[in-house]
Amino acid sequence: MDLRKHLDGPIRCDGVIYGPLGRVSSRFSADFHATWDGNRGVMTEHFRYDSGNTQDREWRLELGNDGFVKADADDLVGQGTGQQMGNGLRLNYNIRLPEEAGGHVLSVTDWMYVAPDGVIVNRSVFRKFGIKVAELVATMRRVDGP
Repeated sequence: MDLRKHLDGPIRCDGVIYGPLGRVSSRFSADFHATWDGNRGVMTEHFRYDSGNTQDREWRLELGNDGFVKADADDLVGQGTGQQMGNGLRLNYNIRLPEEAGGHVLSVTDWMYVAPDGVIVNRSVFRKFGIKVAELVATMRRVDGP
């Protein structure tokens, strides 16, 4: 997996969020747009949730020549770190939820895998005090054309 190749340009994302008991708590669709300048990238995200709520986020990414990744976003507490390995990426970070969602800080482990057709499958596990409180499963695929 090379983030500069697989997360570049316009990207469509669709996913489901599961609560602590494994039941679907939310569904979403999102439009991302990623651009790279060498090993530094910015990915903007616009989410539309089944509740009617929307959310805008921006990731700032930096790739090391050794496959290590540094990630930053306005809702992170500290910096995220990860590593590209084969067809996957693992990213760890702490995120502060919006106030309307309680404002809690959760630790997150993202795993992203590139499927043979180039679609990225993302699985994120959210924990509070080491206890799983949510899980997200999503697909991301590049959008061709304008």
